[in-house]
Amino acid sequence: MKRIAPVLLLLLSLVFAASAQKTTVTKSKITFEIKNLGIKTGGSIGGVQANIQFNPANLPASSIEATADVKTINTDNDERDSHLKSEDFFEVTRYPKITMNSVSFSKKGSNYVGKFNVTIKNKTKQLDVPFSYVQSGNTETFKGTLKLNRLDFGVGDSSLVLSNDVTVNIEIEVSKS
Repeated sequence: MKRIAPVLLLLLSLVFAASAQKTTVTKSKITFEIKNLGIKTGGSIGGVQANIQFNPANLPASSIEATADVKTINTDNDERDSHLKSEDFFEVTRYPKITMNSVSFSKKGSNYVGKFNVTIKNKTKQLDVPFSYVQSGNTETFKGTLKLNRLDFGVGDSSLVLSNDVTVNIEIEVSKS
């Protein structure tokens, strides 16, 4: 029993050290695409912050928490950007962040699928996000795509010209220290 205690202590300290690793977002790119009058249009959202504890060998213990700053929305059209930030769409003064919190992960072929609680305008919906994961040294890269219905989150109203379906592409690179 005396020999087991130091081994258990060592294992617990290794688990704690691995879970306490700090992740720093080094690159991020969030783009979205929606049809307006049947023509694809889109933009980007920045200000990404994330706490990522992802371990392909231990998916149940993995977690991803991320936010994006809706005030950074950019469609290369100042008038449209202002409209998207208004009460008609995102209400950025009241709801400045979009959040994603993982619920679970599964392996699918060479990639992964994460179940995430996505919150926009204080409305949360669980969505599946297929993504790829590449680790190179202390750098981890995640690339995923999700589809959502903007009306589920109260973003805009029903429209004959603006699609309800939005495709969101996410690329995040983090370094672990």
